[in-house]
Amino acid sequence: MTVKAYGALAADKPLESLDIVRRVPGAHDVQIDVAFCGVCHSDLHTVRAEWAGTLFPCVPGHEIVGRVSAVGGHVHGVKVGDLVGVGCMVDSCQHCGDCEDGLENYCDGMVGTYNGPTQDAPGHTLGGYSEQIVVHERFVLRVRHPEEQLAAVAPLLCAGITTYSPLRHWGAGPGKTVGVVGIGGLGHMGIKLARAMGAHVVAFTTSESKIKDAEALGAHEVVVSRDPAAMAARAKTLDLIVNTVAAPHDLDAFLNLLKRDGTMVLVGAPATPHPSPQVFNLITKRRAIAGSMIGGIPETQEMLDFCAEHNIVADIEMIRADEINEAYERMLKGDVKYRFVIDNATLAA
Repeated sequence: MTVKAYGALAADKPLESLDIVRRVPGAHDVQIDVAFCGVCHSDLHTVRAEWAGTLFPCVPGHEIVGRVSAVGGHVHGVKVGDLVGVGCMVDSCQHCGDCEDGLENYCDGMVGTYNGPTQDAPGHTLGGYSEQIVVHERFVLRVRHPEEQLAAVAPLLCAGITTYSPLRHWGAGPGKTVGVVGIGGLGHMGIKLARAMGAHVVAFTTSESKIKDAEALGAHEVVVSRDPAAMAARAKTLDLIVNTVAAPHDLDAFLNLLKRDGTMVLVGAPATPHPSPQVFNLITKRRAIAGSMIGGIPETQEMLDFCAEHNIVADIEMIRADEINEAYERMLKGDVKYRFVIDNATLAA
């Protein structure tokens, strides 16, 4: 089936309206009419080939919500008319240890929602900047939020799970002090989720103008990281830091804030490496630097259910599909609070 989409034909070309082909649903497939798709910084990196291996035409988008319009004959658990979501992956090997543990995101054969290998034309996956997507039932998630919140649910499929997973894995909750570095698309979700989990939340920003915003999102304290005195006052007080910044920066400044046995988890993905941290900042307090990437399907469903229970959604700005190039430029400047979401109905305009 031919559907409308928005994508790029080359790294140096703007995104434009395209016609793409979606497969007919197979026995275990779910066809989804996409209502909204969030805009992730990863979309920009991929479209502009800032990360190696971009395949063109490139149709980004892995924060997808919509309504089921058809299901294969062997599909169980979802039916036509259900509100569902699709996140950052649409396939995996489904038999390795990671997949058996529900951690398909760490499977060596994980297939991204866009730019991943597939037998469908054109030979790689095409994402959610499109009218429709067809996905194996294993990678379809139930959305239990009210329909009027659907657009603001979309970023949970990447920004939400990217911050939820490390918070859960490293035990954020009552009695823990959690730092969130960066108040953007990822960071604003980290603040909301850590607060809902019962942790004491300390937000870190380079901008004094974001102090009130961070407090409104749920931070108990806000520290301007450019202020040496404010940073020194927080030394050795944090159990966990979720660092969402997607640009190279000095990690030592934040390592010094961790207690003994504290961990800083990197979830932002800069195009070039961070400066190497000082080893003594790690070994003298048995601190750790770790990484985390989205989450498996069971944990992503858990996150969606947690967010529905606690009435958590992203703060968004809705855009038309033909505004995506402008949105990318604004995103580079940090000019969005805090996630752009495409109204996919505008693809047909």
